[in-house]
Amino acid sequence: MNPSMPEPDTSPIAIGRRGMLTRCGMGFGSMALAGMLNADAAESALGAESPNPMLPKPAQFPSKIKHVIHLFMNGGPSQVDTFDPKPELQRRGGQTISDGNLTTERPTGALFPSPYRFHRYGQSGIEVSELFPHVAQHVDDMAIIRSMHADVPNHEPSLLLMNCGEARLVRPSLGSWLTYGLGTENQNLPAFVAMCPGGYPIQESQNWQSGFLPGVYQGTYVDTKHTDIEKLIENIRNDRITPQDQSLQLGLLQTLNRQHLAERPGDSQLESRIHSFELAFRMQSQATDAFDISHEPKHIRELYGDGVQARQILIARRLIERGVRFVQVWHGEGQPWDNHDDIEVNHRRLAKQCDQAIGALLTDLKQRGLLEETLVIWGGEFGRTPVVELPQKGANAGKINGRDHNHWGFTMWMAGGGVRGGYVHGATDEFGFRAVENKVHVHDLHATIMKLVGYDHEKFTYRYAGRDFRLTDVHGKVVEELIA
Repeated sequence: MNPSMPEPDTSPIAIGRRGMLTRCGMGFGSMALAGMLNADAAESALGAESPNPMLPKPAQFPSKIKHVIHLFMNGGPSQVDTFDPKPELQRRGGQTISDGNLTTERPTGALFPSPYRFHRYGQSGIEVSELFPHVAQHVDDMAIIRSMHADVPNHEPSLLLMNCGEARLVRPSLGSWLTYGLGTENQNLPAFVAMCPGGYPIQESQNWQSGFLPGVYQGTYVDTKHTDIEKLIENIRNDRITPQDQSLQLGLLQTLNRQHLAERPGDSQLESRIHSFELAFRMQSQATDAFDISHEPKHIRELYGDGVQARQILIARRLIERGVRFVQVWHGEGQPWDNHDDIEVNHRRLAKQCDQAIGALLTDLKQRGLLEETLVIWGGEFGRTPVVELPQKGANAGKINGRDHNHWGFTMWMAGGGVRGGYVHGATDEFGFRAVENKVHVHDLHATIMKLVGYDHEKFTYRYAGRDFRLTDVHGKVVEELIA
């Protein structure tokens, strides 16, 4: 808001509805709107069943889970260096595989043994890399999937596949589907928050898009590199007018919008805009508290540790504690786990940024009785090759110490309510390249997540363009072994 701007004329006679939208002094409304309007969504009249589409709703069948935290390791962490130990890779490191079957995108060379040691943890005795000693303390609460696979070894389509269930076409994200189905328990905060420090990742806001779902289900992006609440959430305060006057402005705006909507029933774009203005106004009172970790006791802040990752993972707990339905936590900007070179140094640095905080999150949720009602998901869009990537122009020019993208086999894990803890599902081959046992496609993962949250992925649909769509499209099978 520019303080030098003249005071707006709030008379309904002097200005029309569009003028009111632009001059009412609520510039932060776009934060919740976030480019989410889609004309094609108009055929489903948002709010037809309820004046507030975000009111909490029951799932299709009973579920313990009320919230989801998705820890997204952007860029593709290496499975053979984190949660999938390969003794044969260690023994045969430096050897060249003659069949050339370990290549994805670019030329690769000899088998590249992991520079990290693995140790057994918990009663289950699951092996975890030395990179994640804090996370490893919770293996008895985790279901580790070592047989994930995707479609292609490219970031853009793989990010969209993991987040939206479709690699090319515009489709709603997982968080949007869940908030569409469940609503939210806190009407003063966004139901779906995506935190990514330092700017958007590849594919930007498409990763948390609402697609053809009504725009209110779009994720709200927060740049967590900032600590100042007014930078963290732009325009969170209005210094020009009092909250009372602002409330009157909003009331007038809503009256005009409702009149406009009455003449255009079923206009989900307008419904989404109305909801975004209401939410943005309410956020002024609660968002400041939710995103300010200084309110946490010192021992809790020390439990999570220092740095951007620690701060945003602690914020994630604060958000779900306040009823936010889906929180996605991105590890950095760009592709921080995309280590085509210097993987020993870079993976160690990256794991150090988040290991303590992720372990603290699981501890904290459990101590507060929140782990039983929260599903925590960890992983990236794919994994990395067990062979070294050969030098080329670009990231690893002149270096032979990194790994290329690998969609044929990688690892993810889940923890929380309804998850079978202390369990390893599936396996990759002897080198960790390709999923070979109890394979789990991304569609299967989504189907399983939907069941954990209380939905049959084949019956939870949205009608669009004359067809019933679902998150898993026409694919996906629930992996029952992952469910307790």
